Amino acid sequence: MLQNRFWQGFFAIAPIVLFILFFIGYFIFIFSFISQVSELENNTGDGPPASLFAGMGVFFIFILLAMLMSLGSLIFYIMHAVQNPNLKQGNSLMVWILLFVFVNGLGQLIYWIVEILGKKNTQEVNA
Repeated sequence: MLQNRFWQGFFAIAPIVLFILFFIGYFIFIFSFISQVSELENNTGDGPPASLFAGMGVFFIFILLAMLMSLGSLIFYIMHAVQNPNLKQGNSLMVWILLFVFVNGLGQLIYWIVEILGKKNTQEVNA
């Protein structure tokens, strides 16, 4: 599974796509909340209307999905870097792992472009 090109690309791109979709969902939620302000002001009931909280469940499920995808991508690429024979010399393995941890999402994308796609192109030229 670690050498499968589909999963390598999926785990490199999916966290960034989910991050972008997260912010789109967040802005939709905020704009729907702002559009209901007049309804909240005119509310004579005991609590806020249920329509205010209608999108929150889906929003929190999406947050949980994004967190799990990010964690899965982190684990996948740490395992890939540890098994990569090109990273055995020097401190490059430690640098990549620290990049994965501190720049989660972007670090995996950079690793995928530099170490996987870049090395694949050089191997095809040398062959």
